[in-house]
Amino acid sequence: MNILINPFKTQYTAAPFSKIENHYFAATFKELIKKTKAEIETIVNTSEKPSFENTIEALEYSGKQLSRVSSIFFNLNSAETSQEIQKIAQEISPLLSEFSNDITLNENLYERVKTVYDIKNTLNLNKEQETLLDKKYKSFTRNGANLSDEKKQRLREIDKDLAQLKLKFGENVLAETNSYEMHLTNESDVNGLPEGAKEAAKQLAQSKNKEGYLFTLNYPSYIPFMKYASNRKLRKKLALAFASKGFQNNDYDNQSNVLKIARLRHERSNLLGYKTHAHFVLEERMAETPENVINFLNELLKKAKPAAQNEFKNLQKFAKNLDGIDTLEKWDSAYYSEKLKQQRFSLDDEKLKPYFKLEYVIDGAFTVAKKLFGLNFKEINTIDKYHEEVLTYEVTDNEGELVSLFYADFFPREGKRGGAWMTSYKSQSIENNKNERPHISIVCNFTKPTKSKPSLLTFNEVTTLFHEFGHALHGILANTTYPSLSGTSVYWDFVELPSQILENWCYEKETLELFAKHYETGEVIPMELVSKIKESATFHEGMQTLRQISLGLLDMSWHSQDPSTIKNVKTHELKAFEETNLYPDISSNCMSTSFSHIFQGGYSSGYYSYKWAEVLDADAFAYFKEHGIFNKTIANKFKDYILSRGGTENPMALYKRFRGQEPKPEALLKRAGLIQ
Repeated sequence: MNILINPFKTQYTAAPFSKIENHYFAATFKELIKKTKAEIETIVNTSEKPSFENTIEALEYSGKQLSRVSSIFFNLNSAETSQEIQKIAQEISPLLSEFSNDITLNENLYERVKTVYDIKNTLNLNKEQETLLDKKYKSFTRNGANLSDEKKQRLREIDKDLAQLKLKFGENVLAETNSYEMHLTNESDVNGLPEGAKEAAKQLAQSKNKEGYLFTLNYPSYIPFMKYASNRKLRKKLALAFASKGFQNNDYDNQSNVLKIARLRHERSNLLGYKTHAHFVLEERMAETPENVINFLNELLKKAKPAAQNEFKNLQKFAKNLDGIDTLEKWDSAYYSEKLKQQRFSLDDEKLKPYFKLEYVIDGAFTVAKKLFGLNFKEINTIDKYHEEVLTYEVTDNEGELVSLFYADFFPREGKRGGAWMTSYKSQSIENNKNERPHISIVCNFTKPTKSKPSLLTFNEVTTLFHEFGHALHGILANTTYPSLSGTSVYWDFVELPSQILENWCYEKETLELFAKHYETGEVIPMELVSKIKESATFHEGMQTLRQISLGLLDMSWHSQDPSTIKNVKTHELKAFEETNLYPDISSNCMSTSFSHIFQGGYSSGYYSYKWAEVLDADAFAYFKEHGIFNKTIANKFKDYILSRGGTENPMALYKRFRGQEPKPEALLKRAGLIQ
């Protein structure tokens, strides 16, 4: 029996992973699309005149099961994929794209929505209802409702092509990541590497019946090698492989996919009356226009570039003095930065890692959530999971009421894409006076436990966990009426505020004392290490800021102009990087062909958001610091005005309600050490 067709009759209505067979998906999607179309027809064909309830709300609540099955399927395609799932994704993505167009290009439905929109001032709607109406109306006008039949048909073709191209782009990056291995058998080849990294590489080799050590392009394998391996030739070899994903003129080459995606996005925006894809996207962002984004990035560039150049010069000098390196290359960056950091602060990840056992860090994040927002996390084993490594939790408030389910998936696997992200298996909403609580998940790629050691995190992995957990809290504490305005359904350049602000707690003595305990002795992290973590927080901040700016500018270069004249991906990229380059270029490497954030994920014309949200998070955390980082009043304001309100209002209005003022960039520049 296909368990996906109807609402789940499971505990907490949790996704019944163990009962889902892959072959269910294609038939389920077709069936649920049919069901949802029937719901839409009912809205269109009612004899009642259009009202907010029978049109806007009815549309909002239509296709609930289709949404749930979509979230399950596409999350599996990211976290636990297979060739079978990828094949199904290629089959159903065009169907979903076509179905989405069937709704936004349905003239009779649009007429009903427009009728309600035109009389909105007489309807006495609350703020959330106003936002929903505005969003529904724009979902038609911004997606072709006013186009001629011929143009509507072209829009459908573009959307179908884009859906498949984005999937293909992601599949190619994953295939390139999985297909590369660097097999080393000489002990001298792993000189400099920490014992934990060696042990992990040895275990990986053994799992594939090989002698010696195996290194891959997955972050927990790649980063320690780049940071610590003293063999420069091998660092070069691994770095070249990492940076040439999708750029090797083989079956997984993404160059034509990049060009096609950029051109189709541009054509689509023109069709809809926008100058470029960036103009289309940014209309619904805090930044509003491509000009504002480019000005914002260039203003930051002015402050960061002199600092970055100075840091780079010092790093070059350091490498020259230490090892006689005449030209600092990209594969030297992490290695000599780590050496310089150790010299300057007597601090390196290997000293810190024993204090960051994964289980302790998870408990630390939970304790922060308890102290700030009154949340309790209890591990449960009564609900299904899609992989045995996934941890599952019941989240309750101080009255014992269910707030959310929480899934956490921490280690790299072959079927899992790289990086870290937060997602949802069920949105929060209120329907028929029942508050449906959300099911939230975070997915990371951390260092696995070995035979002799538990999973010990680098400090960077600690901040990554807190970052994703910040996104999770945005989902967990959602408390809105409508699912499409709930949780992280906010303007894309606002979505990083909850995640980035939570990273700040990792640098505070008060927080570290809660969870940074030596995994063998239980000793709390010494205060001298805490001081060094704080001191080193701005180490190479100029270079890091420059890198983020370079990626933001690369994104805008693809999307804020007509890309039809771009013939060569690499040539275009070099031009985009002109103002931000520090290292010599490597002709065999390309960023765009594996830049999944903008060519597969949702960050096209939005990569600047990370820096934009840093302005918000630095300003917001300064407010906490003024009153105490666990101050209940400030935490309640953050929960009430930011975390629980989702996308129900303009984000700047919500931010000002929390903070009492607009954010000031000075807090970010001070924190980064770029101004005094």
